[in-house]
Amino acid sequence: MNYQIELRHFIYFLAVAEELHYRKAAEKLFISQPGLSTQIKQMEEILQTQLFVRDKKKVRLTPAGEFLKKEVEFILNHLDQTKKQLKLIGQGHMGEVRIGFLGSAMQNAVPNLLVGLKEKYPLVHTTLEELSNRAQVNAILSDRLDLGFVRMSRVPKGLEVKPVFEDTFSLVLPQGHPINMNNFNSIDQLANEDFILFSQDYSPEYYDTVLSICEDSGFVPKVSHKSVHAQTIFKLVENELGIAIVPTTLQYGFQMDVKFIEMKRIKQRAILSMVWKADNRNPALKNCMDLLLKL
Repeated sequence: MNYQIELRHFIYFLAVAEELHYRKAAEKLFISQPGLSTQIKQMEEILQTQLFVRDKKKVRLTPAGEFLKKEVEFILNHLDQTKKQLKLIGQGHMGEVRIGFLGSAMQNAVPNLLVGLKEKYPLVHTTLEELSNRAQVNAILSDRLDLGFVRMSRVPKGLEVKPVFEDTFSLVLPQGHPINMNNFNSIDQLANEDFILFSQDYSPEYYDTVLSICEDSGFVPKVSHKSVHAQTIFKLVENELGIAIVPTTLQYGFQMDVKFIEMKRIKQRAILSMVWKADNRNPALKNCMDLLLKL
C-alpha cells in the first residue's frame, strides 16, 4: 500500500522514543497498544528504515531513530511556536520571544531588556524560563527557546554567543565573620573555610572560574555544599555553613544576614552572554538583540 508520512506518525514516534515502552506511550496518546505498534511499523515501512529495536525485555532506538528523535522534537516544537506566532500576529501583535535565563541575569540584563521592549516594541510578547546553561542551549537547539542568557564562552555549532554584561566577583560571608572590607586582602585568608558554590552542572564555567580564583591564591577550595539557587546559597552562608563566591550583582534583591566583599583586584570576571540560534527566523528576536547591544 502507498502510505504517506503524516503528522500523527511523528507524534506517535516521539511518544515511543521518549517512553521506550509501547504500553506507556499508548496510554500517553490515549490509543491502543496494538494500534500504536501498527502506526510505528507503518512509519518504518514508509521510511524504509528501522527506528526501534524491540524484544521482550525492552525497546531502544536505533541510530536512525536517535537522529529522527532530535529532528521530530525540533519539528513539533517549531510547529507549535509557529501556531502561537500566527495567532499573535493575527491579533495585531509582533510575535513572541521565548527567553531562558540564569538567576543572576535577573539583576540586570533581563529586566533591562523587558523594559526596553515594553517601551520600544510594546507589541512583542515575551515568555521567561529560568534554566541552567546546558538546558538553555538544548532548548534553543530544539526550538523551544529563542534567546538565552548564559555564563559560557563556547557553544555548539549552529549557535551564536555574545557577551552582554561583565561583572566582578564578591565573597559572601556571614555577618559575624571576622573578615570584613577593612581587613580583607586576599582569598587565601579563607583557604580553610568550607565553600558553597553553584552546582557544576548548573554552570560549569562559573564553577571552574571560582576554582581558578582559589587556585591563583595557592589552594583548592573545600566544597561542602552546592545549589542552583542564589537564595539557597545565601541562606547556607547566613547559617554559617560555609562561604561563597558569586557575581557581585547577585547581592541585590535578597534580605539576608550576610555581607559581601567585592574582589576588584582579581583578573577573573563573571561574563553574562546572550546565545541564540544562527538561523532563527523569528522576526521579533532581532528587536531583542538590537536592544541588548545598545544597553
